Amino acid sequence: MTFTLKIKPLSVNQAWRGRRFKTEKYKMYEKLVLLSLPKVELKSFKKLTITYGFSNWGSDIDNPTKLIIDILQKKYGVNDKEITELHQYKVKVKKGEDFIKLEID
Repeated sequence: MTFTLKIKPLSVNQAWRGRRFKTEKYKMYEKLVLLSLPKVELKSFKKLTITYGFSNWGSDIDNPTKLIIDILQKKYGVNDKEITELHQYKVKVKKGEDFIKLEID
């Protein structure tokens, strides 16, 4: 299953205030991603490939990954401990064309 979200990836630094509290920016991002993910039945998956389209080439490839995996868990009720293979890519895009592409097997 593959789908692309036309959403700018959020960094983990922008997501948390201290150790325990979600920022308002993360709460809005989480809601947007949850609404953008397709309504499909997904009981589990072993392999996840994420491609980030970053307009800021200085963005870390791994920074938004934990957020995306946590949101996938929340949306589909899967457990991330079952992921055995994770691939990440980043591509340079024009400002305003940021995206997150997810391939789930």
